[in-house]
Amino acid sequence: MLNTKKIRADFNILNGKNGPAPIYFDSACMSLKPNQVVEAMNEYYFNYPACALRSFHKLSNKATEKVKEARQIIAKFINANSDDEIIFTRNTTEGINLFANSIGLKKDDIVLISDKEHNSNLVPWLVLRDKIGIVVKIIPGNENGSFNLDNFSKIIAGAKIVSIVHTSNLDGVTNPIKEITEIAHKNNALVFVDAAQSIAHRKIDVQDLNVDFLAFSGHKMLGPTGTGVFYGKRELLEKLQPFMVGGDTVEFTTYDSYKMLPIPEKFEAGLQNYAGIIGLGRAVKYLSQFDFKDIAEHELRLNTYITEELKKIPQIKIIGPEDQKLKSGIVNFYIEGTDMHKIAIMLDEMANIAIRSGRHCVHSWFENKKIYNSARVSLYLYNTMEEAEIFIKNLNQIVKIL
Repeated sequence: MLNTKKIRADFNILNGKNGPAPIYFDSACMSLKPNQVVEAMNEYYFNYPACALRSFHKLSNKATEKVKEARQIIAKFINANSDDEIIFTRNTTEGINLFANSIGLKKDDIVLISDKEHNSNLVPWLVLRDKIGIVVKIIPGNENGSFNLDNFSKIIAGAKIVSIVHTSNLDGVTNPIKEITEIAHKNNALVFVDAAQSIAHRKIDVQDLNVDFLAFSGHKMLGPTGTGVFYGKRELLEKLQPFMVGGDTVEFTTYDSYKMLPIPEKFEAGLQNYAGIIGLGRAVKYLSQFDFKDIAEHELRLNTYITEELKKIPQIKIIGPEDQKLKSGIVNFYIEGTDMHKIAIMLDEMANIAIRSGRHCVHSWFENKKIYNSARVSLYLYNTMEEAEIFIKNLNQIVKIL
């Protein structure tokens, strides 16, 4: 069981040191940052604010050491075969674009995605469709939002890429990636996984899942903004042609030739966010002290309470499966004919409760379902039952006056 009181002490924003503590129910958008992560970044800026991997003075050597340490920590965290399989990016979106533009797709190549993809795993493929003529196909899901393996098996033939979300930021449903990968590989398709929403809430073992590529962001897993990771199997990464090149990606150049560095450097063009990378390594180290089963049980307990209370409010409709066990730490709901931004603003003004309202970068799903927008509560290891109770109390008051 998580010691929530002890955890909250690591977050200045939650322990009253920076003013009244918010009830922060927006971790699916961005998690809060523990003090240890901020301190690790400050240590870089205060003590060795130099280029890593380029210069050879003491400050640079220290920065290089810390960046390499972060890469090792992250490789171990997802059980990568090699540190070189960890490519630093700014976020999941950059990782998806890197992959989409480096894999070498051609006209009529087929890419499969689910019907609940974040814009970051939809738009890059649509752009390539318009640019070079690839074919983008949608895998129809079940009515309750869960993944339909039968539908997937029927349309996988001939596909070159399956690019799919692990845990949906819309409803918290986690797709059966291991089974998806097995089916895809039997049909000679590569699998790319958007793990932005799952990486902070469940143990990810890339070797066990056997995925070919995977990306995630630091800002959703207690880490700094502007940080992320693109993972790929080494033999596949070596075949990719980077679409961003320049400083630190080449071994040498002449006026009419160049030689690329090996992975991971060939994908990390230009000066990197060294403080952010170091902070991300520290975030992973912080997160690694917890058992993901404890995190899941904690989120489920809060999710169950909130969901059951929402069911008592006749106007509210909940998005996704009724079984809270299928929805991680996310509860998404809407009221027909109501702009859910109003509810989010009122919660913030009345009780300092932060939730997300809108279409959550899954516009395609909302358009398809003819739902205007929704309000999303997303939970994490620092949230409490008391906060959940305050949320329900204030929401009930708001609904009465709508």
